Amino acid sequence: MTDPVSRTILLLDIEKYSDRDDVEQTYLRRMLYDIADRALETAGIDEPQRWRADRGDAVMELIDANASVARLLRALLTEVPAQLRATNRMASSSAQIRLRAVLATGYVAIDGHGGWVGSDLNHACRLLDAELLREALRERSDDFVLCVSEPVHAGIVRHEYAGIPASDFHPVTVGSKNGPLPAWLHGPVPKGAATGSGTGGHGVEGGRPAPASTEGGRAGDGSDGGTATTAPSAVAPPVSPAPVSPAPAGPAPGPQFFGGSPSFGGSLVMGDQTGVSGGWVGGDVVMGGSTGPATDAERGERS
Repeated sequence: MTDPVSRTILLLDIEKYSDRDDVEQTYLRRMLYDIADRALETAGIDEPQRWRADRGDAVMELIDANASVARLLRALLTEVPAQLRATNRMASSSAQIRLRAVLATGYVAIDGHGGWVGSDLNHACRLLDAELLREALRERSDDFVLCVSEPVHAGIVRHEYAGIPASDFHPVTVGSKNGPLPAWLHGPVPKGAATGSGTGGHGVEGGRPAPASTEGGRAGDGSDGGTATTAPSAVAPPVSPAPVSPAPAGPAPGPQFFGGSPSFGGSLVMGDQTGVSGGWVGGDVVMGGSTGPATDAERGERS
């Protein structure tokens, strides 16, 4: 195997290729090659700077690292859509061609059988095959969808080079056997899909929309580890105590004594005394008289 070298990776794939018959597939492959060649020529990439691998319904291009990635990206954003419109305008409904594309960079080696080997190449292929990219193309009225890798976005897109509007690219995360792959999708993200951070954050996990996050934590799918917080319970407003009516004016309840020296059970009650209630009063009660024992005459009068 050769030592890995830096390459720009361009992948193009035909939508619904296997649904066509042999004659239509032959036509579509010819159109695919023509579109790829025109895009590379527009970007100023000559034959000695590129290597092609045929994948039936797809084409893989390895491009010399000295070739301008910005020029190639501009060609993908302008030349390829224009060619697709022109081709499909003259083609029958069964010969319409729609493409998914991935632009990435990385290190690639060549093994003893002439095959291409490299984890960066594997990641680009998984982006191309992601359900997210397929769904994005299905939802669009035009015939082309493009996804770029995180290094291409960091090195080219985010710097707003001429003809490459960074605001048209949206971060997504695609799941793979080796973990989540951050990438940037050109154009609208499929409906219901949340955008990610572009650096491995949440977003479209496994090519499917991730659950919407909630304040205080994410409603994760297990990979994010987030937990949605519960809204605080409503607290009932304090209840004001019922007003207490003032006691009516007038004499206080209970027995009242005015004048004299009343005595209860032999004890002298002095002054105005109130509030004797609920108990048993025994002994001689004398109202207004002396405090001594009652005489027989007095007892006779009371009886």
